[in-house]
Amino acid sequence: MNAQTERLQFSGAAGAIEALRDSPAPDATPRGTAVIAHPHPLFGGTMDNKVVQTLARACVACGFTALRFNFRGVGASAGVHDEGRGELDDLLALVEQAAPEGPLVLAGFSFGAFVTSHALARLWDGGRIERAILVGTAASRFEVAPLPPEAHLATLVVHGEHDETVPLASVMDWARPQQLPVTVVPGGGHFFHGQLPLLKNLAMRHLQPPALS
Repeated sequence: MNAQTERLQFSGAAGAIEALRDSPAPDATPRGTAVIAHPHPLFGGTMDNKVVQTLARACVACGFTALRFNFRGVGASAGVHDEGRGELDDLLALVEQAAPEGPLVLAGFSFGAFVTSHALARLWDGGRIERAILVGTAASRFEVAPLPPEAHLATLVVHGEHDETVPLASVMDWARPQQLPVTVVPGGGHFFHGQLPLLKNLAMRHLQPPALS
């Protein structure tokens, strides 16, 4: 993605996990680490997905080191698809190895947002998660975890008005009992074609550090 991109390999329960790490400018001290999960592996989802790359760019622009990775069975990552269970293990293994301390951002797109919701629920009590971003959350296809109430203000949920893969209504049905706000992109589809700059701006606005009062 930029001159500061490194190709890395981590260890997971199924074997090697392939990853790319995008870093801020060399003279900048990172605010923390962002771990970004990609869409469904059985439908072409990889860490090179354009929405995933957009989220990584937003995180880097806001001072975070961004870590994209391939779930098990994708690219050079070992193992086979596990319907979200093993993929959650992959994400947690990455956090443990690549970002064992310091502020943490969790982000995911589609299937990746479903997996990220469970990681967020699992890790929230550790006190390290500064922000979370869920895009095109696959609520019509998987059991997305409810978010801890304390995590609501730290979480940005973005969905396209005309998402052809995951109907907006299914995300609202998930969010409504939690009174969790959803940011709807007018006219947006699942992959935000032509609207990736807007998605990046929404993410950057969410990732900005709180203003000093």
